[in-house]
Amino acid sequence: MHNGKNNRLLLILTIVTLAIAGFYILYQLNFDILFYQLPSRVNRVVTMLIVGIAIAISTVIFQTITKNRILTPSIMGLDSVYLFIQTIIVFIVGTSSPLLTNDFVNYLVSMLGLVIFTVLVFKYLFKLTGSHVFLLLLIGIILGTFFNSLSTFMQMLINPDDFLILQNSMFASFNAINDSLIWVTGAIVLLMLIIVLRDFHSLDVIALGRDHAINLGVNYDRKVSQLLLIIAVLVSVSTALVGPIMFLGLLVVNLAHEMFKTFKHRYLLLGSTLLAVITLLLGQMLTQYVFNQAVEISVIINLVGGVYFIILMLKESRR
Repeated sequence: MHNGKNNRLLLILTIVTLAIAGFYILYQLNFDILFYQLPSRVNRVVTMLIVGIAIAISTVIFQTITKNRILTPSIMGLDSVYLFIQTIIVFIVGTSSPLLTNDFVNYLVSMLGLVIFTVLVFKYLFKLTGSHVFLLLLIGIILGTFFNSLSTFMQMLINPDDFLILQNSMFASFNAINDSLIWVTGAIVLLMLIIVLRDFHSLDVIALGRDHAINLGVNYDRKVSQLLLIIAVLVSVSTALVGPIMFLGLLVVNLAHEMFKTFKHRYLLLGSTLLAVITLLLGQMLTQYVFNQAVEISVIINLVGGVYFIILMLKESRR
């Protein structure tokens, strides 16, 4: 009975997502520039779908491993590392370097930097800390603060013109994204998604805790290590593609928990993904049609997500 209700909710969310995506693509379409405008809007919707999948799936898995609904992969300092990579490029080689001006080179450098950082943190520190997730989180917070402070220090030393160009990298944007990068990121996210969906039932067991998972036949340490790497890749490629969106994962995954009232991951994974795409579409329409591109989408999402985070903290403190 409960599954039937959740299936209907998934169907409604799918219809809403398709309706909003269709509305965004067709609204105020200018037929004089149809051959430019239509592919541009379709590419934005595809990008939002890819980023929505990456952030929602990575956050659901991360919260399952940490057994905490107010944590997201951003707490490991990935956003800070991304800003550090962009800042150090401007600080050392300047704003005219291909490392910053060439979309593909910048994407590759950012993605490799983030993946190397996360592999070092997740894989090796996970072993060094004796598979202790919360010690790993503490190290991630310290490293995030370290890279954030280092970025701020270098930003104070560069000239104001370079800082204005660097500011574009500090906020996520779905405008003017290189087409080839969309498909490269889409292929990587699809590969990670296939790996997760092949054995998504094990997430239900891992959610019970380490001891229960081992007793039920799950190789906990190996599985968690593999999932942490998948989280690292998903967050890295989505951040390198559009920039950091700190509170999106927290917002959509907790909304999915509230709507579906279940711990079954088949509903949480799908529901969170659909909610992430809906949030991105609504945020993009607000940015584009209400604020006339004066405000970045990440500012709107972080404002809503930040308020929701405070509400969650207050609810948790009352328990």
